[in-house]
Amino acid sequence: MNHTSGSDRHRVFAPLDPVPGRRSFATTWWGNAWVAALEGPSLSATGRLARGRTYARSGKVGEITITPGRATAQVQGSEPAPYRTSMAIPPFTAPQWDALLEVAAAQAGYVAALLDHEMPTTLADDVAQAGVRLLPSRGELVPRCSCPDSGYPCKHGAALYYQVARLLDQDPFVLLLLRGRGEREFMAGLHQLNAAQAAAAAATEPVATVPRGVSARQVFAAAQAGLSPLPDPPPALLQSGPAVQLAALDPAGADAEDAAALEFLASDTADRAARLLRQALQPQGEPIALPLLSVSDDAARLAAADPPPHVARRLAWGTGRTPDALARAAAAWRFGGSAALAALDEHQDVDPLYLRAVREEIRQNWEGEQAPRLRADGSWLTVIGHEAQLRLGADGRLWYPFRKKYGIWWPAGFPLRDVTAVLSELLAPDGELPGATS
Repeated sequence: MNHTSGSDRHRVFAPLDPVPGRRSFATTWWGNAWVAALEGPSLSATGRLARGRTYARSGKVGEITITPGRATAQVQGSEPAPYRTSMAIPPFTAPQWDALLEVAAAQAGYVAALLDHEMPTTLADDVAQAGVRLLPSRGELVPRCSCPDSGYPCKHGAALYYQVARLLDQDPFVLLLLRGRGEREFMAGLHQLNAAQAAAAAATEPVATVPRGVSARQVFAAAQAGLSPLPDPPPALLQSGPAVQLAALDPAGADAEDAAALEFLASDTADRAARLLRQALQPQGEPIALPLLSVSDDAARLAAADPPPHVARRLAWGTGRTPDALARAAAAWRFGGSAALAALDEHQDVDPLYLRAVREEIRQNWEGEQAPRLRADGSWLTVIGHEAQLRLGADGRLWYPFRKKYGIWWPAGFPLRDVTAVLSELLAPDGELPGATS
């Protein structure tokens, strides 16, 4: 995908290369769902859509502009002058964005997947359960074209729509922009929600009653009899509830801490098991591939869930970390899972010419009189005169922001591909931008 220019809410993509003979315009499930919204069960063979596919394959769609709620382009038809074509979908309301952010913030893996140009089916399912439909239905699409054809859509509108499917394939943030918010705005919303949830987690919550489910005795008996342990039919939706409270043998002794640790691990296990089972019960659901984590990385994942202080201390001790080191790793996990952990301490060998190009990009795109000076150290860019740093992720695309606290670099936010944007956000909270003097 050749992204030519644009701000966070206004992105312009160069004309896509022709794809003669290609059977499908999408290779991802979300790209195909976008196409299905236009074609429907009985419309994929209509003449206008067939001509639209031909126009798109032959490169007749010019550069595509994506803004909240709209995709526009000029499409070359049979006349010398191209037609002005657009396709609109409804942007999300503020409550819908709140629901989407709540779902995305609940799993660090969702954020990491989006930044890696992936959209898990579980994200779409969880958002749908929250009452928000990420992908549009056919009734939401509003095509417009300057051609005389009043069809829904005309072949030029269909050509644009098929080309947008190719953009979505390569960058799911295009879909979020069509729904109303750009990548930077979306990530900033996640950052704010993450901070608010961390503050709220400090308060002690009362223990809720555990909903009754299938007992372990029933599961064992069913297995012995060769039967399925799940009810028939299985429940339409499985939700993990609060952790089971285990009585301590000695509330004043070490057994109390053991019980609390076991409750915390049981809650985490139940939550992940419920998510896997809920996905397995979805019609034609895709299997979830759980990442294989080292003991050290899994401790960071657990610590990111704000365990009780004595449990956090045991996680730190068990992985040879100080409590502060574990808290730092947990902060990294919240901002991007395993990929963010890799950026925590690992250096990469980066071509100096690439880093020079990155600094030149920042200089040209910086909003202000002078861009900050940067010192390169491997894959790290440190802002001279300011306790701020950017680190290039292992994928070579994402830049992770860091701030120094008590002499140690701490993760400071979600990563972005736009190096100028992530640097601007990193420096903005202090209200001062270090100027360059040479």
